[in-house]
Amino acid sequence: MGALRTIGVIGGGAWGTALANAAAASGKAVALWMRDPEAAAAAELSRTNERYLPGVRLLDAIGVTSRPQTLALAETVLLVVPTQNIRSALAGFAGLLPPETPLVLCAKGIERGTNLFPSEIVRELRPEAPVAVLSGPSFAADVARGLPTAVALASGDEELARRLAADLSGPALRVYHGSDMRGVEIGGAAKNVLAIAVGIVQGRRLGESAKAALTARGFAELLRFAEAFGGRPHTLMGLSGLGDLVLTCGSAQSRNFSLGLRIGAGTPARDATGGKLAEGAFTADALVDLARSRSVEMPISEAVAAVLAGTRSVDEAVDGLMARPLKAE
Repeated sequence: MGALRTIGVIGGGAWGTALANAAAASGKAVALWMRDPEAAAAAELSRTNERYLPGVRLLDAIGVTSRPQTLALAETVLLVVPTQNIRSALAGFAGLLPPETPLVLCAKGIERGTNLFPSEIVRELRPEAPVAVLSGPSFAADVARGLPTAVALASGDEELARRLAADLSGPALRVYHGSDMRGVEIGGAAKNVLAIAVGIVQGRRLGESAKAALTARGFAELLRFAEAFGGRPHTLMGLSGLGDLVLTCGSAQSRNFSLGLRIGAGTPARDATGGKLAEGAFTADALVDLARSRSVEMPISEAVAAVLAGTRSVDEAVDGLMARPLKAE
């Protein structure tokens, strides 16, 4: 069975499970790796991932495993773990994945402490590996259930990006390809921080006008940051930038937006996660640090980072933003 598997997925959370289903729907055999042997065995037997994606059946072409060696035969590997866990996940596969196996990075964020984007982490650990990044407006439940979704995939090797996009596209998942990896990574990381801000506005009941203004000014921040760090404006206007921002800032399905909602409603930031990972909470400090290193103004992101750190209240953050000097747009 292993020889038939062409797509490996590292990470058995909701997004990893959804992408495994999407790859299987595109006609590929898939090996879905979960860290917990009991969870992997249960998912393989029941054909569901009840902890992370209840009610969604795993397609027959998916084999669930906890053995890293199973992925050694995969033609392409999707790395679907949070950005903060990329290093430890790759360490568990050290020496098992052939150096020529393409890695598709599916996390959205910046590594705390190093301020590295996912592709930079991989370059540090596996400098020889072909790398691509996947991002865009997509909820795991939608993708897993086969609802129409479009995302973006980018690699410095345009031919690789084209091939991977074709491999992962299927009846309900449309994958656009490009070469601007940094732009795609910036869109995915920054929009999570901005989604927390918009959630705070909604949770505080500051009105739809404030929500729209904050989304628009937040997108302006995102564009400034991308320009300073090598992202292309065209990329940020597409699926991985504006598209993902619109989705994440407008739905309680977004963990980052929901985190902001709870904070805006009065829950202290340290207690507001609800036990669910919100990448924006880890990314905010790193995003602000990087922006300051190149003198990029990001007042909304700075306000979010301060609220999350507990150094500024929500009301103080709002007052600070409204008191900024008037200027031309």
